[in-house]
Amino acid sequence: MDMVGRLAGKRIIITGGVNNIGGEAVRLFIAEGARVVIADIDETGGKEAAVRHGPAAIFLRVDVTDEESVKNMVHDGVAWLGGLDALCQNAGLQYAGPIEELDALRWDRLFAVNTRGIFFGVKYAVPYLRRAGGGAIVNMASLAGKRGAPGVAGYCASKGAVVAFGNALALELAKDRIRVNTICPGWIDTPFNDAAIAHMGGRERQAEFVRQVVPLGRQGTPSEVAPLYVYLASDESSYMTGQALVVDGGIYN
Repeated sequence: MDMVGRLAGKRIIITGGVNNIGGEAVRLFIAEGARVVIADIDETGGKEAAVRHGPAAIFLRVDVTDEESVKNMVHDGVAWLGGLDALCQNAGLQYAGPIEELDALRWDRLFAVNTRGIFFGVKYAVPYLRRAGGGAIVNMASLAGKRGAPGVAGYCASKGAVVAFGNALALELAKDRIRVNTICPGWIDTPFNDAAIAHMGGRERQAEFVRQVVPLGRQGTPSEVAPLYVYLASDESSYMTGQALVVDGGIYN
């Protein structure tokens, strides 16, 4: 007897879908029966990912800071998928250092990638989700969006905006049966955190910090976060909206 996946028939677009948590999410989406548009600025990695995943996936290059690029990505993605059931926005950027060394260009870049890019995606995806009779928007924020941390003030601000944006959108779009939820990881062992680790003085100091601060005593892995994308994009979460779900080993308690 054939097993039906939790996402059978679902049509999903994910930004930042090549590496780390996003790459693992794509793998799980396809394993659960979805067809997936992998959108990323990494053209080489994206094309390789599409080949690796076979006919259930396609790669589209996108620069989430550019409105026209996001608009085209959503339009072309929906054309390939034949509709849209879930938009998952995983693209992100991190800078770290003392606040007096954070210049306006980097501040603006953080918000352009982490916050404005999510706005663009929602703006152009919502009409297609409405056309499908509803669906899911899943945005990636961070534990940094729910509590501060030294050395990453700009990053915290940009991710805090993502959390607030998701809360407001959930209320605005509920009438359309579009659910909006946010994922807030803590320390996850990926190269994404290299800037913060360098600011902390290297991996040994960061590892000691994690042992002291994280109740579970270790970093998480992409495979411990990506399943949330599956749950939030699936009908299993049909009564969940407006939530910012923390996956951090117990820090935010």
